[in-house]
Amino acid sequence: METDNNKKQKHATAYWKENLKYLAILLPIWFLVSYGAGILFKDWLDQFQIGGFKLGFWFAQQGSIYVFIILIFVYVRLMNKLDKKYGYDK
Repeated sequence: METDNNKKQKHATAYWKENLKYLAILLPIWFLVSYGAGILFKDWLDQFQIGGFKLGFWFAQQGSIYVFIILIFVYVRLMNKLDKKYGYDK
C-alpha cells in the first residue's frame, strides 16, 4: 500500500517530467530563432525581405523578440493547463 507522501512524490515527479518535456520543445525553438535565424541561417534568409528589410537582419533585430514573447505566452498557457491537470492551480 502506498503512503500519502509517496503518492505526492509520484505526482510531483510526473508534473516535473511534463514541465521538462515542454521546455525540451520550447528551448530549441528559442535557440533556432535567436542563434539560427539571426546568425547561422542569416545569409540564406537574406534572400527574402519583410517590410523592406532582409529577413536575416529582421530576425536578428526584431523577429526573435516577437518569437520570444510568443514563446512566453505559450509556456504560460501550457503551465496553466499543467497546473490544473495536477491540481496545483488552487
